[in-house]
Order: sequence, then structure tokens, then C-alpha cells
Amino acid sequence: MSTAQDPQQLRAEIEQTRAELGETVEALAAKADVKQRAKEAASDATDRAREAASDAAARAREAASDVTARAREKLGGARHIATDQLAPAREQAFVLKKNAVQDPAVRQSLPLVGAAAMALTGVILVARSRKKR
Repeated sequence: MSTAQDPQQLRAEIEQTRAELGETVEALAAKADVKQRAKEAASDATDRAREAASDAAARAREAASDVTARAREKLGGARHIATDQLAPAREQAFVLKKNAVQDPAVRQSLPLVGAAAMALTGVILVARSRKKR
């Protein structure tokens, strides 16, 4: 600042200094407003937490979908294997059943087996009814 400046220029410099000083005071006041800064920090933290939760939920849904798809693939393969392995056993059981029914000794014993089953059922029912009394 020189002393040879005109008053108009001095006024302009004073006005600029006042504006700068006002901005500085506003910045200091904002830094000194702890309550407002805490609110802003809390709001920022809440936003970050929501975003993180949303991302985690999306990743969990995607992982669950992947696991479900893999389980379905494994189950489908297991079904085919089980069907392939059980087919001969089913066929053999059918043949044994057919042969057993055609065997005269088995055919003669079928009424006896039926009567024994009915007698056993009757004994069980009588025993239960006596037990309840």
C-alpha cells in the first residue's frame, strides 16, 4: 500500500478486504458450529451405511441365487444317477414278485399269510382296548 493512491482505489481495496474478511468470518463460524458439523457427519455416515447395507443385500441375493442354481444342477444329476442305478433293481424286484406269485407253493401260502395278518391285527386291537380300560 502506497500513500500515493487515490481515495477511490483505497475504497475499492477496503471493500475487497471487507468481503474477504466476511468470507473468513463465515468459514470460521461454520467450523465453530459443532452441532451442525455433527449433524452433517451423522448424515454422511447414515448414507454410507445404507449404501453398504444395500450392496451387501444385493451380493447376498446373488450368492443365494448361485447356490440355488448349483443345488438344482446337482439334484438333477443325482436324480439321473439314482434312476439309472435303481432301474435294474426295480426290474429284478418285478421279476421276483412275478415269479413268486406264479410259484404254486407261494400261491398256496397266500391265504395263510392273509389269515395270520388278520389274526395278528385282531390280537393287537384287543390288547389296546384292554390297555385303555
